[in-house]
Amino acid sequence: MDETRIPLLRNIENVNDLRRLGEHQLPVLADELRQFLIHEISERGGHFGANLGVVELSIALHYVFQTPRDALVWDVGHQAYAHKILTGRRHLFAGNRTFGGISGFPSRSESIFDCFGTGHASTSISAAIGIAHQALSSHSSPRPRSIAVIGDGALTGGLAYEALNQLCGSNLPILIIVNDNQMSIDPNVGGMSKHLVHLKNVQSLEPANSIFDQLGIPYTGRVDGHNLTELIVALRAWNDNPKPSVIHVITRKGKGFPPAEEEQTRWHAPGRFDKLSGQSISERQLPGPKFQDVFGQTLLELAKADQRVVGITAAMLSGTSLKMMKDQMPDRCFDVGIAEAHAVTFSAGMASQGARPFVAIYSTFLQRAYDQIIHDVALQKLPVVFCVDRAGLAGADGPTHHGAFDMAYLSCIPNLTIAAPRNAKELRLMMYTALKHDSGPFVIRYPRGHAPDRPDHDPVDSLMPYTAHCLVAGSSGMVISVGPMASFVSDALNRLDRTEDIAHWDLRFVKPIDPQLLHHALSHPFVLVVEDGCHRGGSGSAIGHALLEAGYRGKFKVAALPDAFVTHGSPDELYALHRLDATGIFEHLQALLSD
Repeated sequence: MDETRIPLLRNIENVNDLRRLGEHQLPVLADELRQFLIHEISERGGHFGANLGVVELSIALHYVFQTPRDALVWDVGHQAYAHKILTGRRHLFAGNRTFGGISGFPSRSESIFDCFGTGHASTSISAAIGIAHQALSSHSSPRPRSIAVIGDGALTGGLAYEALNQLCGSNLPILIIVNDNQMSIDPNVGGMSKHLVHLKNVQSLEPANSIFDQLGIPYTGRVDGHNLTELIVALRAWNDNPKPSVIHVITRKGKGFPPAEEEQTRWHAPGRFDKLSGQSISERQLPGPKFQDVFGQTLLELAKADQRVVGITAAMLSGTSLKMMKDQMPDRCFDVGIAEAHAVTFSAGMASQGARPFVAIYSTFLQRAYDQIIHDVALQKLPVVFCVDRAGLAGADGPTHHGAFDMAYLSCIPNLTIAAPRNAKELRLMMYTALKHDSGPFVIRYPRGHAPDRPDHDPVDSLMPYTAHCLVAGSSGMVISVGPMASFVSDALNRLDRTEDIAHWDLRFVKPIDPQLLHHALSHPFVLVVEDGCHRGGSGSAIGHALLEAGYRGKFKVAALPDAFVTHGSPDELYALHRLDATGIFEHLQALLSD
């Protein structure tokens, strides 16, 4: 961006430069910062609406508080772009969410101003309490403050209430900023959202009688989050008498960019766009529809054919494409808010009474419902279908969002069936199979992005056999691919001179493992398993263990994600980095053939 157009912002190298500005200059800085964000995100993509909504709030927080001594914790963290720019990372922002660049979320390894790493919702108050307790031992004067910025959407998460329960009655210098824009990605749901709307409508001279007051945490309400004077007055008033308190700040997601203000769900993370017209800039065309859309359309078809089918998600109606069902069958599709654990037990309750719940939750978010999967669903062998979206590498959102662990953390649970479709057609068949599966919970994991095929539009009425599928026959070795990794394997095999000699099997079911697959593997001199999950404990580990027990004596190798948290970057870059693209798999095969 031409920095002559941002004369104030270009001179903000750190927060001390910000604090030297007069208050009358801050609205100008806010305008410049907002224009900088619009320019940069339009060029490179990223989280858009949420970041435009907290520009003034970010400025006011760093202007009033002595960050980084005072700890500023951003809940979720996808709205921390302005925070990063004001804390010395403006020159690095062109690399935001790119391989080798800065993260799109707060990261402790990136800056001392990112005091706590975030990427999942509802964690900020708990972290702020922990930070404040530890600060007691520093004996600093004045005592460092802890500030948690939590959105109204994240207040649907149970962890926030556990933290509030501990906070009430304490005397810690903790401020909770409730950033209320009535949105998470989709419009908020539930009682807390209605309560916040009520508080916004209370007349200024009336007592608010907020839930926070009832918990013994003083509440200050209805502060205009786009009025820097109001924000600074409210923050300074608390700073003069710091104790557990809540300030309710009203903001608008997408503020300053009319299309984003009007269509807030679409502009949550719109990709690249023309900043003048608001039109999306088309990315390369891919052959098939998104996996999530295949799921959404198929579930709608199944629900129309079977009255037992219900859809459940945790604040991801659009992200999982459950909105297709919600629009046509609102009474049979449930968004429970950012509350994955509740979503799972809620589904278990429905299943116990004869329903067939399809629970659509991202792989990385399903981690937060692990106990409920074991105790409330699997132990009781209830027919809940877990539709695990964003399995594998999630791309630019990075380690907080990669679905690297689901096969490992689910495979060890008794009574679960785990399926991994390689394309859209298999996904549809597996969903029908899951509906007809009567002996316990059923998991279907599928990635972010586009399928390699276009499914037919025939009625979904065929069962998927619980067996692996031989895609290519051969005798010189065997490659077993998990889910969409089949495409990379096929490309790698096409590069070999002896393609016909390598057998390629689509695993299809991670659990149970097809005994015929193991039988065929015993006759091959090597077996290579290719999966988009973690190396330890994943499907490769299970296959290797089964082969060992069966007496296999050939070479065995697993190509998978490493025992580390994978950084952010494009999927193509990350697959190449970990030798899981066609080139990497080709190299694995060459090494096995030459040994």
